[in-house]
Amino acid sequence: MEMSGVGPLTAALRMQNVVQSSSRWAQGQQYRPWTLRSLKLQPLSPVPSDIEISRAQTPKPVDQLAQEIGLLQEETEAYGRTKAKVRLSLLDRLREQPDGKYVLVAGITPTPLGEGKSTVVIGLVQALSAHLKLNSFACLRQPSQGPTFGVKGQRGQISTHISMLEISMLINESFNLHLTGDIHAITAANNLVAAAIDARMLHEATQKDKVTVMFSRNPGWKIHGFRAYSILIPGVFLGMFLDFCNLKCDVMYELVFYIYIFGVGFFRLVVVDTNDRFLRKITVGQASTEKGHVRETQFDIAVASEIMAILALADGLGDMKTRLGRMVVGSSRSGQPVTAEDLGVSGALAVLMKDAIKPTLMQTLEGSPVFVHAGPFANIAHGNSSVLADKLALKLVGEDGFVVTEAGFGADIGMEKFFNIKCRASGLRPNVVVLVATVRALKMHGGGPNVSAGSPLPREYIDENLSLVVKGCSSNLRKQIQIAHLFGVPVVVALNVFKTDTQAEIDLVCQMAKESGASDAVPCHHWARGGRGSVELAQAVKQAGSQPSHFQFLYSQETPIVEKIRMIAQKVYGADDIELSPEAQAKIDYYNQQGYGKLPICMAKTHLSLSHLPEKKGAPTGFTLPIRDIRASIGAGFIYPLVGTMSTMPGLPTRPCFYDIDLDPVTEEITGLF
Repeated sequence: MEMSGVGPLTAALRMQNVVQSSSRWAQGQQYRPWTLRSLKLQPLSPVPSDIEISRAQTPKPVDQLAQEIGLLQEETEAYGRTKAKVRLSLLDRLREQPDGKYVLVAGITPTPLGEGKSTVVIGLVQALSAHLKLNSFACLRQPSQGPTFGVKGQRGQISTHISMLEISMLINESFNLHLTGDIHAITAANNLVAAAIDARMLHEATQKDKVTVMFSRNPGWKIHGFRAYSILIPGVFLGMFLDFCNLKCDVMYELVFYIYIFGVGFFRLVVVDTNDRFLRKITVGQASTEKGHVRETQFDIAVASEIMAILALADGLGDMKTRLGRMVVGSSRSGQPVTAEDLGVSGALAVLMKDAIKPTLMQTLEGSPVFVHAGPFANIAHGNSSVLADKLALKLVGEDGFVVTEAGFGADIGMEKFFNIKCRASGLRPNVVVLVATVRALKMHGGGPNVSAGSPLPREYIDENLSLVVKGCSSNLRKQIQIAHLFGVPVVVALNVFKTDTQAEIDLVCQMAKESGASDAVPCHHWARGGRGSVELAQAVKQAGSQPSHFQFLYSQETPIVEKIRMIAQKVYGADDIELSPEAQAKIDYYNQQGYGKLPICMAKTHLSLSHLPEKKGAPTGFTLPIRDIRASIGAGFIYPLVGTMSTMPGLPTRPCFYDIDLDPVTEEITGLF
């Protein structure tokens, strides 16, 4: 009798263990409060070099940082000691967790030197985390390698070199180099598409018997006596199993003609993440093996590619694969769009990009968490870091936390695209806009002389000049605040203080910013003091974030393409009207015919002026915005009108930065990078 009771008791104990184990597992899957340990930062005067500041600080191991912000061990993939990829499974685990506050850092129209939006992002996050003890996360774009070795400290056609001190980040030299290889993956994926097109064009043009030869060489396989053609056959035929032997000749011929006879038109780009001006236009196909199929093509820098824009806008691996597949790479001879899916290359592209889709976790000099992910152009593409980084960070900070992200260039470019493109794709709604201004930029907009990298600043930017400041505030600063208000979001102006700014100039800017409609305006001293120098900004952002946000898009999806462009030109830039070239009008007609009319608009124009003319400073009016051409990034999901000539491949200057960069073979220490 005693033995007979062991069975039920054992079963009961096992069931109890299962319940307890399941309960512990479920608890472990819940949101974990932060235990963030800030790192002490000792400001020095005079401020040392960027690299000295970085190397004087000892970072936390990335696994410790991950644990402090509530990540599970299986949710990170370490890349060395100080950086790690974060897996997207986190979104599923925390899907019921309310999002934190969403803060966008934008700016006034910058000088060619840049006004320090990235420094404001990091200074603000350090102030929130280390000094106000609020959960906060920074989300930044990855710098392009090209400008790192090319032009340092100049805001040109692309996001330029970002120094260690400028962003107050403790992330070693890899931030400006390979990081975790995302840009290399984008380069490989883009170039695979180009190679697939080249091969397809050659083989179509040289096969004598297209019906039998092209089908017999299709990499299908036998399944129950059928040959599957799901790899190369366009979307309408995907997943079908065709019995090649039983097809009637006329049906087979029409199918082959539809699939294979392409007149590839406008996907002609190969990309590289290094500046080389001689790749802006090249001739390919000159080898005798290419049988006379010579044509012109070009290289772009990787951050200007559609695949980079796709990475930044995708909200998951499935969405990214779909976007890659619907990239339009050319047109058939009948004028129909040909996609990467039609080429059969979309699956391979997703394989190349499967790790790049995970944001990279890093930290600031004061130990606050940072996601670095994606790096699209702000004038050609939408100029914002990834949707996924923002979504992950918003879950991690918790309902009372803050996620601070940055939009490229001025509010008329990066911020407008953030709202109309990124927010539309992500479904996220911002709570606060931080608008970065500098006395230097305001003086330029007030009529000051031109400034350029490598040249001494004119006296107007060194000496006190209240008259120029007033004119700059009355024009560009006021206009940029008005642009943010178009979207119904409260604005806090952050004055990035330089050592040449006088107290009278600082007070004047803050006063005029509030008179122009800003919720608050505060000076920021993060460059010299770290997070402590941005505490006043953090308090202003916290206060503004507690107010209701009445976010709205500038236009609806149903608005016709021409009217969308006109609304941006008139309401954002201040133009009287737009002028479409015949080529632009023809493209609009074609896009409407293909069903692309509901896509948002991504204006490609200079970042140095609210208008299309870089020399027009302040807040120009009375001009007509010329639209010389219109193109479409169907995979990324936007149409981009071209306003003027936009360079997508920078060139190296006479004195490039790579002259200064070297490696000590004994210590492996990099010199000259910052």
